[in-house]
Amino acid sequence: MALVPCQVLRAAILLSYCSILCNYKAIDMPAHQTYGGSWKFLTFIDLVIQAVFFGICVLTDLSSLLTKGNDSQEQERQLKKLISLRDWVMAVLAFPVGVFVVTMFWSIYIYDRELVYPKLLDNFIPAWLNHGMHTTVLPFVLIEMRTTHHQYPSRSCGLAAVCTFAVGYILWSEGKRFTFLKRAQQLTGPSLSPLSTFPRVCWIHHVTGVWVYPLLEHLSPGVKIIFFTAVTIIINIFYLVGEVLNNYIWDTQKCIEEGKEKPKLD
Repeated sequence: MALVPCQVLRAAILLSYCSILCNYKAIDMPAHQTYGGSWKFLTFIDLVIQAVFFGICVLTDLSSLLTKGNDSQEQERQLKKLISLRDWVMAVLAFPVGVFVVTMFWSIYIYDRELVYPKLLDNFIPAWLNHGMHTTVLPFVLIEMRTTHHQYPSRSCGLAAVCTFAVGYILWSEGKRFTFLKRAQQLTGPSLSPLSTFPRVCWIHHVTGVWVYPLLEHLSPGVKIIFFTAVTIIINIFYLVGEVLNNYIWDTQKCIEEGKEKPKLD
């Protein structure tokens, strides 16, 4: 028997995401006032995805509890739809995007934090909130995968959905950090290291004329295409990893349960 029921874990995780989002939005950060607001950051989009996903999980748990012992076919049908939605969001968005954000953020942070999370941000975002946005996402989604079996869609449909999300974000979100730098220096003083850009990808670049990530400003159009293609491939790989991991966990669990049910031979 589990020490903590999975329903309680989901509710606690949902509350933690709500707290992280509220604290993040409450920060008077200049980037929130620039074009695209918080929605140009993949980290913020991921937090919303995780909060919505665990909200669906909690709603599913409540619906399952309310329909337990009820013979209503309509309620049973609605519950199955809710479970299908929960599983689809987990497979296509919550797992691949969550793992991508955590792994890419910390990989680039270790290499050169100025490319992804400049020291200037330490004046606005406390360490605990940074870890709430970029660290705890991974264990939370792994806990969910371990405690609940999720039915993945067909591989072609799943990969197509992941590609659509990745391409959609790339077309939307590169932008300019100049406004952020100017406002940040006004708030924290001129002694801080100067910055040239701050995360937002193509549409915002079209509007502002500047790429989000400094690296992209030095890449030729052909290399940019290769870079964005590689990012899309990585997210698709994480989708496949989630599918394989889900099948491995629950196939193993099924074998263990079947082994316990077999009568012992004399």
